[in-house]
Amino acid sequence: MKTRRKFLTELLFAGVILGGCSLGSSYSFLGRNGSPAPVQQGQIECQPLDMASQTILHHASLAPSGHNCQPWRVRLCQHHKWIIEADPTRRLPYVDSNNRELLLSLGAFLENLSIAAATLGLHAEIEILGSDSMDREIARVFFEEGPAADYNLQLLERRRTVRKGLSPRVISPSDLARLTATTEGQTIYVARGSKQSTYLEDSVVEAFRLQARRDDAQEEFVRWLRLNKNEIMRHRDGITTQSMGLGGIAEWYVSTFMSPADFLSDKMRQKGVDATAAQAREGGGWLLLTNRSQAVADLLTCGRRFQRLALAACELGIAIHPMSQILEEEGAPSLDGILRGDSSIPQFVLRVGYIDRYPTSVRLRRPADWFVYS
Repeated sequence: MKTRRKFLTELLFAGVILGGCSLGSSYSFLGRNGSPAPVQQGQIECQPLDMASQTILHHASLAPSGHNCQPWRVRLCQHHKWIIEADPTRRLPYVDSNNRELLLSLGAFLENLSIAAATLGLHAEIEILGSDSMDREIARVFFEEGPAADYNLQLLERRRTVRKGLSPRVISPSDLARLTATTEGQTIYVARGSKQSTYLEDSVVEAFRLQARRDDAQEEFVRWLRLNKNEIMRHRDGITTQSMGLGGIAEWYVSTFMSPADFLSDKMRQKGVDATAAQAREGGGWLLLTNRSQAVADLLTCGRRFQRLALAACELGIAIHPMSQILEEEGAPSLDGILRGDSSIPQFVLRVGYIDRYPTSVRLRRPADWFVYS
């Protein structure tokens, strides 16, 4: 007769779940009936937000972030002037020690903010304030009235990381051209079946194995686990059973019987490595998103490009799964042989592939009055 622990392990990894909880592996949340889940009262002092500001900030907050840590704060200086800040309490110092991924997340936040504002007839003029990756004040946003843009904001709601069900079919030239255009040419596509693709498959697994061995990185990961409804409602951030791809009996078992500390066992870490290996073999190839420097402004721009890429992929029925541990770990395999040799710096390693049906988004986000103050 199976032990409870063995039963759990088999359920937990019947699907592929734990690999790749870095930037982009983040979700937002609505109740199962589609209505907003109950929230706590605002945690930061702020004047009541008008409907336009609420709309803009809600859609901005749908940006991805590592471990779904949501590392943004917004200071309302005037009605049409905001300061976008990095929240130091939401850093991931053990997997993102230099705030590289935090700045990429804030870039995606700014992209969503700009898109949402444009649909309301507001042009977001963005001035970069940060010059060091550890700066708190990152950007100033001014809003100017103009013609409303025609953009379906449901696309921002639908975008999510997809880990399972990726087709091995290579990305078509027309779809690849559209994706590349969103990043202003800063993408490198590595098609499934090539030597470079095989190298990437092996490399991302090795990088995940290195990270799985690090106690500090794994302890940081489990601090962001939200395994039951009480934790979800209390924090409205982090990694849930649904965002890991669990459902049915497995989801019930984990939320009922497990604690985050259970994920620190050697057996669970190895299962995570095995899951990552299975994921790496799926899909139509890889996209590397690059830029030319690690300057604050360039990382924010790269984050904005990533968000445009992710939204276009969602519209095309292409899944994107960031597997960027290879960029986080010292001693991880080098990507020099895949880069163009023109000083390009990889900022995202993305597994991509067509999917038959884009899955429903599993959304978990803090309401605006939790991260806005005046």
